[in-house]
Amino acid sequence: MARRGRSSLFEDIIELTATFPWWVGAVLAIVSYLWLHPIAVAELPKPSGMPNMGAVASASLFKGLATFGQYILPLVFLIGAAISFFKRKKGMALHAQAAATPSKSAFANMSWRGFETLVGEAFRQKGFDVVETGGGGADGGIDLVLNKGSDRYFVQCKQWKALKVGVAIVRELYGVMAAKGAAGGFVVTSGEFTEEARSFAAGRSIILIAGDELHRMIRNAESIKLANTIIEPDASPVCPKCGSPMVKRHATRGANTGQSFWGCSTYPKCRGTRAIEQ
Repeated sequence: MARRGRSSLFEDIIELTATFPWWVGAVLAIVSYLWLHPIAVAELPKPSGMPNMGAVASASLFKGLATFGQYILPLVFLIGAAISFFKRKKGMALHAQAAATPSKSAFANMSWRGFETLVGEAFRQKGFDVVETGGGGADGGIDLVLNKGSDRYFVQCKQWKALKVGVAIVRELYGVMAAKGAAGGFVVTSGEFTEEARSFAAGRSIILIAGDELHRMIRNAESIKLANTIIEPDASPVCPKCGSPMVKRHATRGANTGQSFWGCSTYPKCRGTRAIEQ
């Protein structure tokens, strides 16, 4: 992400909190209030002489800060948590939208920030805990940190429409991995990689994911999610489009969320549906 000009401490805390799952910000809000509130309501010690005046002044200052901080700091954390929550919702929507598009053209009009959000959601769907660092931008840096068990992985996202990602980007990631002890890394692009980049990545715990591969990964994840909603696979009608058996599913999004319908068992190859007669 391109760095902004000077920002306040509160803006920095909000930005940092928003890189973590939303519940982290919620927990920090509770903890900060429970820490500061007793300080804010505690009585100040009474001065017993000149040497004690400094301690009383320090306690008075800390009490004043805690009085305001007990409300401001939790609010700051909650704002960061809200931003994180809505970013996750956006990522899920982008993921579903990309899966519904028949090719990697889904990435064509996407901003680099939207692309990072989409890639983060794609890795969440594969079981990783994802932290969006905010340190990457249109030209480089580690954009995502993935955690699975005790292993940590770094991700660079390249939303490049025209140029192929070259070996310099892969070397950059490898250097950061070595310096920080990451178990592996990924370079993900909406486009392609040069042969030199692929050759360098081979055998170095770096996986290169081109646009077509990313699109397949997203579609497969959405197919698995949809398959998990299947119920009562027997005694089904046939698909009006291809004649295959249909299965009963639950809508998981949109205006019909929670309602059942018949869907083609070959989805996503065929998207035929039937309403369930009441």
